[in-house]
Amino acid sequence: MPTFTAPDGAVLAYRLLGRGEPLICLPGGPLRASAYLGDLGGLSRTRRLVLPDPRGTGGSAAPDDPSAYRCDRLVGDVEALRVHLGLGHIDLLAHSAAANLAVLYAARHPGRLRTLTLITPGTRAAGLPVTGRELREAAARSAGEPWYAEARAALEEILAGRVTDAARSAVAPLTYGRWDATARAHAAGAAAQTNTEAASFHYAEGAFDPAATVAALGELAAPVLVVAGEHDAGPRPDRAAQLAALFPHAELAVQPGAGHYPWIDDPGTFARTVEAFLDPAVSSVRAGGIRLAHRTWGDPSAPPLVLAHGRGGDSRDWAGVAARLGAHHRVYALDLRGHGLSDWPGRYSFELFRDDLHGFLEARGLAGATLIGHSAGGTAALLLAQRHPGLVGRLVLEEPPPPVPLDPPRPPAERPPGTLGFDWPVVPATDEWLNDPDPGIREHLGRITAPTLVIGGTRSHVDQEQLRSPAGRTPGGRYAPVDAGHLVHADNPDGFLAALASFGIGRG
Repeated sequence: MPTFTAPDGAVLAYRLLGRGEPLICLPGGPLRASAYLGDLGGLSRTRRLVLPDPRGTGGSAAPDDPSAYRCDRLVGDVEALRVHLGLGHIDLLAHSAAANLAVLYAARHPGRLRTLTLITPGTRAAGLPVTGRELREAAARSAGEPWYAEARAALEEILAGRVTDAARSAVAPLTYGRWDATARAHAAGAAAQTNTEAASFHYAEGAFDPAATVAALGELAAPVLVVAGEHDAGPRPDRAAQLAALFPHAELAVQPGAGHYPWIDDPGTFARTVEAFLDPAVSSVRAGGIRLAHRTWGDPSAPPLVLAHGRGGDSRDWAGVAARLGAHHRVYALDLRGHGLSDWPGRYSFELFRDDLHGFLEARGLAGATLIGHSAGGTAALLLAQRHPGLVGRLVLEEPPPPVPLDPPRPPAERPPGTLGFDWPVVPATDEWLNDPDPGIREHLGRITAPTLVIGGTRSHVDQEQLRSPAGRTPGGRYAPVDAGHLVHADNPDGFLAALASFGIGRG
């Protein structure tokens, strides 16, 4: 393991995992070796995780003076690691008890932080301690589990100040969203990874000055993400919200079904939430309880234009044409639910995609925007323009599925092997609709009041005559053929942009 030297000469170890921009990840415990963080639900796919072992854990040396374990005295270790890595600014992530250390670092070195991510964070440093009542109330949700009695007795031991490895082990089921084989395997290493004897020094008198810390956090310029588990007690989501409120630029994400280790309970949801926050090109809004990630181009004061991708795609599909459209528009490309970095809730339909678009337009204040949808995104845009015609200024449908039953019907699809960039249940849910679409869509095309352009790819598998028909039945509608396949804007971006220009989009 590589090492670095702390200000007092202690030699501390760290691990490197993955590729990309460095993300320093402080493990909790307190004083637990970083091995339990794993790859943080797959974050190592997009970031290079820097995983230090705190003093006296893992590969790091124990200090001769146990007072060196005190939380505020570990701030120098974090700064020494930054210097050792040669980083002017850092993205800092901290889990559980280490959030107290990260908060102290933010207060002492605010100019060194690029972003701060706090995962099911400890809140003592900010003067927001978790209470025994909160822990007991959260534990009660598991009262029907066969392990509950032993776990509840261990919780009482810990609350009485008798923190032992045995008590930590027995209480572990309460700290996960579900106590399955994965959780049990993860919890099994805790005793060997944690310096329980030194933990009492970590919170010794003088470690925290909440008033001074809170005042400093109120001036922090860096963006902050606080992730809470829906079923976690340390902290509960409401306590995590109090912590987030102390920062000028913070957002709170509550992971459904998660406990204290959200990357174990649902790795995908956790990684997407954090990746979206860390990527400076991505922003997020919440609409109908769903977090929708999106990318933007162009002057914020320019006329707004919203792009909705097709099934299996995401906002990156639009990057080439979006940059060019950004010369004359403020362009927003979103990831629909179940795609890219947005939430994957497991429930999908074209009507829900429509509702995502509706919520996105309202959340961003984009009533009257130009709306461009490709394929499935085009169907969602069409449904929105029918139901809420006043929200859409102009409508462009690129290769939308014709609203007629497929002939022959599409058979059940089999999931391909490997990792997908979208949630597979999207496919059977939308195939069912494509095989038997609501006839009301065809009947109510006249409800659309926005000028409408239907763009078809002359080399596409989609029957172009079936695209001409809805274009002709929509007031102010017309059809524009482009020499391209189904993905017109990628196959022939110049032809796609020319079609838009003929419709008054993308002109100065």
